[in-house]
Amino acid sequence: MFGKKAQPPIKSLIAQGTRIEGNLKFTEGLRIDGEVLGNIVASAEQPSILVISEAATVQGEVQADHVIINGSVRGPVHARELLELQPKARIDGDVSYKALEMHQGAVIAGQLKPLTEDTGKPLLKLASNNP
Repeated sequence: MFGKKAQPPIKSLIAQGTRIEGNLKFTEGLRIDGEVLGNIVASAEQPSILVISEAATVQGEVQADHVIINGSVRGPVHARELLELQPKARIDGDVSYKALEMHQGAVIAGQLKPLTEDTGKPLLKLASNNP
C-alpha cells in the first residue's frame, strides 16, 4: 500500500488568501490552503501527494496518487493510490480511489468508485476516534 512507501516531499504551497484561476499540474507534493478554480493534476511519472487543508476550496477535478482532503472540493476526485478524508472534508462530485480512509464527519455528495486490484476487492479502512 502507498502508506508504507516513502512519501514525496511537499515542495509547493498555495497559501490561504491566494486564489488561482486555471489548471495546475504538479510533481511530488502540493499543499493547498487557498482557493483554486481549475483542475489539479499530479504527474503520473512519479509518486505524488496532494493536501487540501481545512481552509481550502477547489472547484475542478483533483487527481494524484495520495490525496488528503480536509477542505471543500467541487468536482471529481481521483486518488490513484490512497484517499484520506479528514473530518471537515466536503466533496461534491464522484470519487475514485484504490484505498480509502474516511473520518467521521466527512461528506461526499457523489458516487464512490473503487479502483480494484488483482484481488477484485478495494481496500477500505474506517477511521475511528479510538486509538
